[in-house]
Amino acid sequence: MMLKVVEEATIAAEQENWSLLNQYLRELIEGENLAAIDRKQVLNWALEILSAGDFQERWDVAKVFPNLGNGAIDPLIAILSDEEADEELRWFVARILGGFDRPEVIIALVEILETSQSEELSAIAAEALANLGQSAVVALTDLLTKEETRLLAVRSLSHIRRSEIITPLLGVVHDKQESVRAAAIEALSSFHDPRIPPVLLEALKDIAAPVRREAAIGLGVRSDLLEELDLVNQIVPLLWDFKEEVCAAAASTLGRLGTDAAADALFQVLRSPNTPISLQLQCVRSLGWIETPKALAYLQQALSFEPVAIYQEIVTVLGRVEQPDLAPIAAEILIEALKSQHLAAQHPSVKQALAVSLGQLKNPQAIDPLIELLADPDLGVRLHATSALKKFPSAIEQLHHIAADKNLMPELKQGIAIALQEF
Repeated sequence: MMLKVVEEATIAAEQENWSLLNQYLRELIEGENLAAIDRKQVLNWALEILSAGDFQERWDVAKVFPNLGNGAIDPLIAILSDEEADEELRWFVARILGGFDRPEVIIALVEILETSQSEELSAIAAEALANLGQSAVVALTDLLTKEETRLLAVRSLSHIRRSEIITPLLGVVHDKQESVRAAAIEALSSFHDPRIPPVLLEALKDIAAPVRREAAIGLGVRSDLLEELDLVNQIVPLLWDFKEEVCAAAASTLGRLGTDAAADALFQVLRSPNTPISLQLQCVRSLGWIETPKALAYLQQALSFEPVAIYQEIVTVLGRVEQPDLAPIAAEILIEALKSQHLAAQHPSVKQALAVSLGQLKNPQAIDPLIELLADPDLGVRLHATSALKKFPSAIEQLHHIAADKNLMPELKQGIAIALQEF
């Protein structure tokens, strides 16, 4: 019986009928007396299907490999390591290798994490390592003992989101290589373990900027420790760090902590004449995340700043206010800005942003100012105003009413006519 199945499988392989060959392979691996030579042939056929089959055929044959023993490992690793191979094929191979608990498999998957430019391939390699669990942690922990492989091991451990990696990573947070320390801090930040917060606080004072940055980011997701660790006051000094990327991380974290004390610190940096534009933009975004009356007041004050980029970012951020009690305040600030004579407010890109934000807030008081924008000489402004007016059900009636005014300025009359066509 087995011989007949082998013969039929051979014919299916010659005809490249991969679906049929898959059926025969399942029959063969379920046979009780599959000889070693047959097992080798089954492996070759399985590799053929894997290389030449479509997605479903590859999916089906992947279930065969766990039954073929460790002899399947070397040819699978060879495919995984071939950068010229089809990406989908390598994805399947990485997924299959996750079922083989062997050191050479762990190393091969780690190399993919280190070298691959494909997010999908890296993700499946990380998932495969996670499936290997404790074995992968043990193997990678051994690599931590060697200076030349320590960074690779830390980065690889960071992809295994299991509590077992905490202890080995804590052992390298004082490593002499700053890249190792930074990678360890980044990985540890994902866990809520009582041993980690003190390490993050200490890392805020590390001599290496990448380490300080990762520590600041990590503390940004620990608002549960806001009062216990006095997090705002721990982070504020980093707003004035000599490395801008650290300042930006601190600003982002303060925005996530979301207190008025955080808003105070952010505004101090925002209004400083020495603050780079990029950091000012991050401070504006962070103030927007805080969404308190004080944070909105600071954003309103900042509208007096000259740079168009800052002005436009504030306008955009105010349009994202979601709290029901604060959205009307944000709309009022934007309407005042639209009516102001500030030079930045006259810039077409800022007017477009004002229209978008007022449309997002959907405050009825914005209808009249938006209608006035229909007379703007810039086509983009008129189009954005029209789009924003569509968010208000009552706007079309108001447009018809105004259009009937015989004394209407020609520019506004034309703008309203075009807007009505869009409605």
